Amino acid sequence: MRRLRLSRSLWCFICAIFAVSAQESLNLDTLYSFSGASLSSDPTFSLPQVQQLTVSVAICSTGTTSPVFLVNNNTASTSTTDIFEIPLDSGFGNWTGTTQQGGSLVVQNVGQTSFQVAASTGVALVHELIPALPFLGDTTNTQALIFSPPISPIESSPPTYPNYTLPPANLSVPSPPLSPPAFSLVIAPTSSGLASGMQTACSINSTSSSGLVVSNDLWLRDKHGWRSQWLINDLTPSTNYTAYVIQDQVKLSGPVYFTTKSPSFPCPLVHSLPFCPSTSYTVPLPFPQSPASSYDSSNLPQSVSDPLLQYMTNFTTMLLMFPCGRDLYSPLQTCESCQEAYRAWLCSVSFPRCAESPSSSFSPSSPTPALTLPQSGSNARNPFLPNVSFSYQTVLPCLEVCSAADRACPNFLGIKCPTPRFNAASSYGVGFIDEGEQGVLGGGSTGVAQDRWGNVWCNPS
Repeated sequence: MRRLRLSRSLWCFICAIFAVSAQESLNLDTLYSFSGASLSSDPTFSLPQVQQLTVSVAICSTGTTSPVFLVNNNTASTSTTDIFEIPLDSGFGNWTGTTQQGGSLVVQNVGQTSFQVAASTGVALVHELIPALPFLGDTTNTQALIFSPPISPIESSPPTYPNYTLPPANLSVPSPPLSPPAFSLVIAPTSSGLASGMQTACSINSTSSSGLVVSNDLWLRDKHGWRSQWLINDLTPSTNYTAYVIQDQVKLSGPVYFTTKSPSFPCPLVHSLPFCPSTSYTVPLPFPQSPASSYDSSNLPQSVSDPLLQYMTNFTTMLLMFPCGRDLYSPLQTCESCQEAYRAWLCSVSFPRCAESPSSSFSPSSPTPALTLPQSGSNARNPFLPNVSFSYQTVLPCLEVCSAADRACPNFLGIKCPTPRFNAASSYGVGFIDEGEQGVLGGGSTGVAQDRWGNVWCNPS
């Protein structure tokens, strides 16, 4: 936002516009959409009279002209100090100030441009790019599992002695937030150039989204908070896609990128498991019975889930042999954090993550994912998975998942991870997040297990 320094003649012209133009009133906390084709030249809108007002604007489609948005926050004054231009960045902009003496918004050079305007006292209807990105669970040859940025972080009181209790093996999903934001998902082939266009929610939302939404619900993947979860069908195999998430029609998150697997990719998606809430990827299982196209807690075979739940129950029983909450085994860790870290490790090794070898377009300078050799039949890491007739590859769990459990848990449990210097790379992805030296955190080749471009180097959950 900046004050305008105007010549006297131009200032008189703008004052005349504010004074004589037919004004449409903008109601507080209401989102308006306008098309330049249906507006008069230099349309003017009166603003609510409040102590603190935010005027938010966004370009939805462009014409041959570049609109200029001007705010007068004191209609009783003829001073240039009361005129502000709303600068646009990536197609949107905001102005915040007082309009107790009345205020107006004028749009110059509107041409054929369509745009949105909202006047509010809060942040719900403020156009912005959300820093947090959508999260890609995984893809099959025709499906994708995508999550919104987190909302409503979970706040819980830690257990205390003498009634120190830990969650059961099969977690109960807490009640979702009563009034979550309204999310929508937009997916388009990367070749469409969606990411090179106007980066506003209304512009992206005008794009026809690829695929068919099979399910959309709230899911609590981790303590970062609830996310909107989409299962998308009917995508094209071996195709690069771009995805955005829109919140409350005005806030934009993304883009993130992903590639669907090859037509012969055999593994189905597994997701929405209360006992493994972060598991949201493809697993070497037979294809589920119709009409299901993926596995969740309602159709996952008990022969797979029961052993995992038993392991989790037995571990929790052993952990509670320590006087949790009374004695300390670490100044940084607790029995609660130990159980969480063990659950993450157990889920990552119990549900191997299917993957494919990088395509021929994969950059030679990029690190190579921690892939296993092709295999079929029974799974060496989890014998409780049913035999499969197809051949598949998996991406190994990140060594950091094991190291986190080692650091978080008391010594008497005997959790030990393989050493990066020797044999860790045969069973874990090494050197991606941490550099691979014993006891050294960070400095890995990628710094993350997964990035916004759809690369997955090791399985973090």
